[in-house]
Amino acid sequence: MTISQSQTVSVRWVDNHCHIENNAKGREEVAKAEQEGVTKIINVGTDFATSKEALALAQDFSGTVFSTAGVHPHEAAKGLQGIQELLGNPSVVAVGECGLDFHYNYSPPSTQRAVFAEHIDLAHEYNLPLVIHAREAWDEIFTILKSNGTPSRTVFHCFTGGPKEAELALNLGALLSFSGIVTFKNAQENREAMLMTPINRFMVETDSPYLAPVPLRGQQNSPSNLPVIGRYIAEQREVDVETLSEQLWETTHAFYDLPEAIPNK
Repeated sequence: MTISQSQTVSVRWVDNHCHIENNAKGREEVAKAEQEGVTKIINVGTDFATSKEALALAQDFSGTVFSTAGVHPHEAAKGLQGIQELLGNPSVVAVGECGLDFHYNYSPPSTQRAVFAEHIDLAHEYNLPLVIHAREAWDEIFTILKSNGTPSRTVFHCFTGGPKEAELALNLGALLSFSGIVTFKNAQENREAMLMTPINRFMVETDSPYLAPVPLRGQQNSPSNLPVIGRYIAEQREVDVETLSEQLWETTHAFYDLPEAIPNK
């Protein structure tokens, strides 16, 4: 099986995590994605401004684009002001992205911990999924989740861990989301984590504009590239692309409580 982007497969996909701006270029990205079979998109906020922008785009593409509201650990020092007012909108389908990133520590670790815990509380309060960013902070992430109660719908987005971290996350009831990283030559442990994860316990994402998959690595990523990742995963797991895409469709719709129907354009 080839994973070239030009390969045509009559399947449907959901990009469960990306960052699209609410402008002409962003609208073009949505249209291009639909042409590649990516018919649902979760557009993710990283602070109040981007969460509000993500919601505006979702409202322009009602039923196709959905949004989240949260504060990335890099932005944790900004606090959660304004986030809660977005969570009651039906186009906002998750809390986050949020979590801990001790690689850069753009916000103090103590602030990251406190703000992450606040996100967990909001997910419980609004009965919404929690979207987690974890980098070089696995032990503390798991500790805070256990202390505050892991929401029933929790995903580790752009999962970068190996089998050990995958097992710990899965044991908490969380899902994993695999990105273009899984296609990278130096990501063997990440591939092993993907292969050991039950087919109904993971989702796929582009995390665009970052992390374009092989053979597009080095280019700006886009939701239209999601089928490249999906086909690669199907090849590695030795399953039909159609079988994988339908399972991912069902898993992602259940996780975010998305409407099944695709709006007529």
